[in-house]
Amino acid sequence: MKIYIMTDAEGVSGVLNFEDWCVPAGRYYEQMKELLTREVNAAIEGFCAAGVIEIIVADGHGAGAINLPLLDSRAKYLRGFATGWPLLLDKSFDAIAWVGQHAKAGAEFAHLPHTQGCNYIDLSVNGVSIGEFGQMAMCASELGVPAIFLSGDRAACLEAKALVPGIETVEVKCGTTPGSGDQCDMDEYAIRNRSAIHIHPEKVRSLIRAGAENAIRRFKKEKFGIIRMTPPYHLKAAFRKMKNREPETATAYHATSFIELMNMKWDIKPALETDKT
Repeated sequence: MKIYIMTDAEGVSGVLNFEDWCVPAGRYYEQMKELLTREVNAAIEGFCAAGVIEIIVADGHGAGAINLPLLDSRAKYLRGFATGWPLLLDKSFDAIAWVGQHAKAGAEFAHLPHTQGCNYIDLSVNGVSIGEFGQMAMCASELGVPAIFLSGDRAACLEAKALVPGIETVEVKCGTTPGSGDQCDMDEYAIRNRSAIHIHPEKVRSLIRAGAENAIRRFKKEKFGIIRMTPPYHLKAAFRKMKNREPETATAYHATSFIELMNMKWDIKPALETDKT
């Protein structure tokens, strides 16, 4: 079996905020990379124990978040997605998984939720609200690649299960902030959801290893992981107020392909007064 692992930083146990942990200038950026890479290694151990023979680890966070020398040597490392969506995922993969995944913008009781950046209020396709997980999972479904495993905060796990029934998830922490935060501007939203209860990293790695192995063993016996999608595809997005920039909305349409929709230039306009938050 051949597995594609998409990674991110904000859904890792022990990663506490954006400014100290998730940007290269942060005090704990290198520690974040180690924490993430060890979680990825735990998933690799589980996948390989269940018979996976080829693994690609896609480094999907900002300036990069994988400590390559620390990465399990059974995996290959992917960085750089110049061709756009689906980020070099193709039909040669048997399944796709996520490690370190955060919830989408507006998710309640989420830790460090956002969609691409903290400027989003929401992104939806055909009326279904999605974040970074949903975007990649829908690309994978269009290719016929099942989404089988995700680790991240509790809100990300709930989001994944709602969109992909049957997906195996492992919770590594739980945010404690209620509400959506839709009323916040970008700067306010970036600091709104810092509070969380974290499971110890060593315990998390044990849970991820077991969950990844179980995902493969289940996948060999069960059918799950493909999102039912029906074209045409209508995209809508709402953006928060930013410094020197008022709220905006975006729309896009594609008659046949979700992947092509994600690669299109969106039509961005100022938000109507009635839509501003």
